[in-house]
Amino acid sequence: MHRPISRGSLAVAAFSTVVEWYDFTLYLYFATVLARVFFGPGEASLLVALGGFAIAYLMRPLGAIFFGHIGDRKGRRHMLLLSVALMTAAMLATAMLPTYAQIGPAAGVLLILLRCVMGFSVGGEYTGVVAYLLEGAESHRRGLIASSASAASEVGALLAVGVSALTVASMSEPDLASWGWRIPFFVGAALAGTVWIARSTMEESPEFHRQVREQTIPESPLRHSLANHRGGIARAFAISALGSITYYVGITYVPAFLTSAGSLTESVSLWLSTAAAVVVILVTPFTGILSDRVGRKPALVVLALGSAVLPMTMFALMASGSHGQALIGAFVLAALAGGVSAVGAVATAEQFPGEGRVTGLALSATMATAIFGGLTPYVAQLLVDRTGWTMAPGAMIALVSLCVLPVFLLMKETAPR
Repeated sequence: MHRPISRGSLAVAAFSTVVEWYDFTLYLYFATVLARVFFGPGEASLLVALGGFAIAYLMRPLGAIFFGHIGDRKGRRHMLLLSVALMTAAMLATAMLPTYAQIGPAAGVLLILLRCVMGFSVGGEYTGVVAYLLEGAESHRRGLIASSASAASEVGALLAVGVSALTVASMSEPDLASWGWRIPFFVGAALAGTVWIARSTMEESPEFHRQVREQTIPESPLRHSLANHRGGIARAFAISALGSITYYVGITYVPAFLTSAGSLTESVSLWLSTAAAVVVILVTPFTGILSDRVGRKPALVVLALGSAVLPMTMFALMASGSHGQALIGAFVLAALAGGVSAVGAVATAEQFPGEGRVTGLALSATMATAIFGGLTPYVAQLLVDRTGWTMAPGAMIALVSLCVLPVFLLMKETAPR
């Protein structure tokens, strides 16, 4: 029997997901400000800024395969230390970038290049942490322990929107465009550096120790996963597709939607999103516990049905211009996204055995996130701009939900009995 991972190492692993989600949530929550600072005035700037987010997300699968290879060959701990070191450097460099007012269009190009570096570095972050937590948790508590990564991720998102809201509210528009926008990125760089220090104290995964002891580490994790785990990759892709679109359209795109379609101020939109992030943090552990008791499959089916029925109405409420209706819409969407993320964390990891697990997650979860996470805020904004149909983002979530529902209905239960 292997020695279980200490609670301290599990806590560090779970909490360390705050950096990845702080950074990418910050970019989306701060999108309207960054659009003016790096891409100049004009309505097209926001669309370009969201397009840069989508381009950077396409780097995630490449980074996931790279870091997944390291995680499966050299160990989960080594992989997580390397990725957060690169993230620290990228966030610090972003905080020091010149603006559009200083060097013109080159500022936007530099921003997108650094977003690509960030996208590459976080490619294996979340999947590596989820694999580590699953492998270190007691079998009957896997759902709760793995969901803690989702909850901590939302702490990062909450921190991002809180820092953004405080920054926007505490200074004038000229100061914000001149230097104030740098503050949230300096905070992120400091946070990433702190996480690197904490991760250096982590133990290695007992599952990886087992593979070393039994000499079952795959020579080529990528080839091994493609040859042996195609079904698991497909199922994990479907789970992650629903998790990605409910999160990135249902939560992180919401501030831009409230500002553009809902006619609310940037400050009000950010504070509403802060409240929605708290909902996710509260929902996540309860959903994780529920999945341990009733199983992953029933929880995923119910969440997919809810995601098919509710989002269109919620976006219609948020477009009304009413603060109360916007709050209801944001809360319901946040609860759905939090639930899917909580169950999805453990359900995706359970689709694979220990050998090649990180690479299998990289191929499925990260590819789904690149398509249904990075691209969807851009597509949602484009649809709203071109059609004027404010329920279009909700329709996108519903469509994906209906597509993945048959997969959930046919999949086998993975929770230990």
